[in-house]
Amino acid sequence: MLKEEVWFRGETVAEYSLAYVNPVPCGVDNGRVLGYDNSHNRHHRHYMGETQTIEFVSYESLANQFEEEVRELWRHEDEAEN
Repeated sequence: MLKEEVWFRGETVAEYSLAYVNPVPCGVDNGRVLGYDNSHNRHHRHYMGETQTIEFVSYESLANQFEEEVRELWRHEDEAEN
């Protein structure tokens, strides 16, 4: 499951949450394999139960990075199934 939530104040992205959820490879963090959000007043990345602060440039570049990472994860998941 992919989740994208974005809240705007005018034209500016005020809050966001991007998540790839799959409880098969990730049994922690409610199955969130990969995610980015700016809750708790900081921009951060979730990966397989670990969290790290990230440098935020723009929502658009972050959304593109998220999409690329998810595609790579899916590729690895497909290879593991075969």
